[in-house]
Amino acid sequence: MAPPAVTEDSLSQSPPQPPPKAGGDVAPHVITFRGLKFEVDRWLELVSQCQYLPEDVMLQLCSIVISRMSSQCNIAKVTSPATIVGDIHGQFYDLVRLFEKGGSPEESTYVFMGDYVDRGYYSLEVLTYLFLMLVKYPNRVVLLRGNHETRRVSHQYGFSEECIKKYGHMAIWRECCNVFDKLPIAALIDNKTFCVHGGLSPRLPTLDSVLHLQRNIEVPPAGPLCDLLWSDPEDYESGWCMNPRGAGWVFGRDVAQEFIKTNNLDLICRSHQLVQEGFKFIFPDILCTVWSAPNYCYRCGNIASILKIKPDGSRDVIYFDAVPSEAREVPNRMAAPYFL
Repeated sequence: MAPPAVTEDSLSQSPPQPPPKAGGDVAPHVITFRGLKFEVDRWLELVSQCQYLPEDVMLQLCSIVISRMSSQCNIAKVTSPATIVGDIHGQFYDLVRLFEKGGSPEESTYVFMGDYVDRGYYSLEVLTYLFLMLVKYPNRVVLLRGNHETRRVSHQYGFSEECIKKYGHMAIWRECCNVFDKLPIAALIDNKTFCVHGGLSPRLPTLDSVLHLQRNIEVPPAGPLCDLLWSDPEDYESGWCMNPRGAGWVFGRDVAQEFIKTNNLDLICRSHQLVQEGFKFIFPDILCTVWSAPNYCYRCGNIASILKIKPDGSRDVIYFDAVPSEAREVPNRMAAPYFL
């Protein structure tokens, strides 16, 4: 049975706080937004139990994230040490294990490359947890947009239905989609590692052209923004080819080499495609795929990975398996709204 949502009754007492760090007590992380206090640590403690927030709190959280994202440019600038994360797809318990493997954002900036929702059981809880982490660590957590962070795709593949089952209506899904419109579309680590969800675009040959792209829109079915979220590399192709997905392009090693040379980069890092081994260089030394949803869809049997970028430029791939089935909850087909 799925863990229950947070109810108003559960808010009458503060949940247990994590032990203070050595050297003294640590004050709870509280921010003030539009005259209201938002108790980040309190909500993180609850959501970490695979619960979702009351509707008014979730709406406030979305507003906070929108406010913070609106002032950011298309390419988030990151300084190492950094931890690069691929697709999550609603696998909440595996997300918790990911942080156990990767460590605290206080030690390394996390760059998530999109696809937080759909497919898995807990898209809402995954997204809520990541929004809270972004609010708590605004300079240490970067959330990029994936091709599932759109109205069209998340309506088709499960996130909107999940929000209706848990909240009883579509308002939360709509507000989350408004957040999606504000997410950066790429990240640049130490000016050398370019992170994007899908791949490249023939209309965006330079980082400057990516910076000038209009991102605050629903992703169209074609065009440069669509390309960044949907394109795929292929080792046996050259140039640009039609993508069998029906969106974006398939591009060859020569395209990636030209992008690397033009923009003085060392590596293109992306996700978007399941790789059974969790991490794979598609084009040796210049383009890799990081996949962070182990046993994808609870049946693919793959392992997962995160990629660590160190200040000296070295890289470390950390692999992890899915949380065992006996250590995770499987929700009922119809989850009751939190207010029932």
